[in-house]
Amino acid sequence: MKSRRVFLQKASLSALAISIPSIATLSAKNNLAESILKEDKVLRVAIMGLGSYGTRVAEAMLDSKRAKLVGVISGTPSKVETWKAKYGIPAENCYNYENFDEIKNNPSIDAVYVITPNALHKEQSIRVAKAGKHVICEKPMAINAKDGQEMVDACKAAGVKLLIGYRMHFEANTLEAIRMRKSGELGELKFFQGLSGFVIGDPTQWRLDPALSGGGAMMDIGIYSINGARYMLGEEPIWVTAQETKTDPVKFKEGIDETIQFQMGFPSGAVASCLSTYAMNGLDKFFLNGSKGWVEMQPSTGYGPIKGKTNKGPLELPHVTHQTVQMDQMAAIIFDGKVPEVPVNGEEGVRDMKIIDAIFKAVKTGKKVMLS
Repeated sequence: MKSRRVFLQKASLSALAISIPSIATLSAKNNLAESILKEDKVLRVAIMGLGSYGTRVAEAMLDSKRAKLVGVISGTPSKVETWKAKYGIPAENCYNYENFDEIKNNPSIDAVYVITPNALHKEQSIRVAKAGKHVICEKPMAINAKDGQEMVDACKAAGVKLLIGYRMHFEANTLEAIRMRKSGELGELKFFQGLSGFVIGDPTQWRLDPALSGGGAMMDIGIYSINGARYMLGEEPIWVTAQETKTDPVKFKEGIDETIQFQMGFPSGAVASCLSTYAMNGLDKFFLNGSKGWVEMQPSTGYGPIKGKTNKGPLELPHVTHQTVQMDQMAAIIFDGKVPEVPVNGEEGVRDMKIIDAIFKAVKTGKKVMLS
């Protein structure tokens, strides 16, 4: 589906050029031309990790106006050959996990999207940053907050952007719910519920290997309820409590959570009650309740369309492929300095990792864990 673009910046600058005195007309035209060139600059992306989600991102970028797939990084030569043929990727833009540091000498690549197992994100992202390329890293950004902060620090030291693949931060109905909250239409916020879960399949996959995933359902999909609670309530939690249920200790070995119920408390007094699971299907729901209204979204974080309703009626803004919008918006962040409604920077990723760390601690200790 073709993504829609809004040219408000161009329109505003055109109006400015018409309205200012003639002595400044040439300057305004020059500024307008520079703005157009800047806005139309295309982010040239190499994808690292050519699995199912990497494929989804690649397909979505075919419809992007400001992001283009130009390179690949993979440990599987046959995948590289397939992608070269399918997406017209030149051989000089193809790398493996041993030699991708050489992208520092490749001026035709601006950014690398890291879509590999969670435990590899830190090392790979830091290597990309040291090669002088912007980093887009799939969530969760790392396996703990310490590693996430090291990624943030490395990208700052290298002078490159670090963005996290929070596609929901650009989704239209999600942004409408946030607008309602910010406008005061929902009144004083009281409660958030987030349900994230499905029955996971292949027991040999990397998501069920603690050395690669850093955890189970919480890392994979529980993070949606954590992040959703934060952007739906517009606050940062100050405490968490959590309880784990494990019915299949063979499939969900030590270090891999099957089901965790967790609660979060916020400075305003609002509370969140959430469920993250690999053992139940059909769980993809957000509910936000305030003193004047409510928002319910189901599905709330799937690949779309996102559906929802409020006390005022349905949420039914048109669906556009999430990753298409995400990549166009990330190009605007990198090239234009655009500030998104909800952050997608490395600091945002670290905040989620701190909460996940606290949830795991709460499960282990059985106690309320305070967040700094």
